[in-house]
Amino acid sequence: MKMHGLGNDFVVVDARAQSLEMTESLARALGDRHRGVGFDQLAIVSRNHSVADVYLTFYNSDGSTAGACGNATRCIARYLMDETGDETLSLETEHGILFAKNMGDQITSINMGHPDLGWQEIPLSQNIDTLELPIDGSPTATGMGNPHCTFFVDDVDAIDLETQGPAFEHHPLYPERTNVQFAQIVGADHIRMRVWERGVGVTLASGSSSCATAVAAARRGLTGRTVRIDLDGGTLHIDWRDDGVWMTGGTMHVFSGTLTQNFLDSLQ
Repeated sequence: MKMHGLGNDFVVVDARAQSLEMTESLARALGDRHRGVGFDQLAIVSRNHSVADVYLTFYNSDGSTAGACGNATRCIARYLMDETGDETLSLETEHGILFAKNMGDQITSINMGHPDLGWQEIPLSQNIDTLELPIDGSPTATGMGNPHCTFFVDDVDAIDLETQGPAFEHHPLYPERTNVQFAQIVGADHIRMRVWERGVGVTLASGSSSCATAVAAARRGLTGRTVRIDLDGGTLHIDWRDDGVWMTGGTMHVFSGTLTQNFLDSLQ
């Protein structure tokens, strides 16, 4: 299936009935926007003997794995709730078990879990204060299943993401690379943000990045714990509660399809 959350687009493979062996090369081929399907992330939905309703595995378009993908999780939750009629469900990821709720009018809310704020959990390569890193611009480090590096700037639209993003993605402080966000406070509890995702590049939106930015802004006293975040692809609402970081927004299931044998054979 092809799905997107605010233009952050995904290929979702439903492997609940038939197991799928995904490889790095197959993920890259599917992610090719000219010769494959194209996506920011690939998600595999499986049973996997999980204690949750389903287990989710994520890949970036370069074939690397990702521990979490908030917008894809919302898309899959919406698909499953439409399928079953359930108002709530649980989805297990590498980051833990995440809980979803139907908010009505095709709006879905996901609890992305508690943020990682310690340097070892994010992880960083040094024992340093994660609130303001010793990097030009003093960004904040946060873990939301993936590592994040959030810069607060005066004009987010003036940032050259194509240059700045990869430079910080591969910063030595981040041994597993990092997602990079540039955020601007535009009003009370209102943030404008743009994203560079590790292993992908510029994306129109990112759920885990939005959660990380909301947490960083609250930690720095720039906002409260409930914020609106406007991304290039649309708006998400983030609420950092005692039970975790909740993310709420819309999703779209674009089409369902079948990979041809000819395509699969071409990868051999």
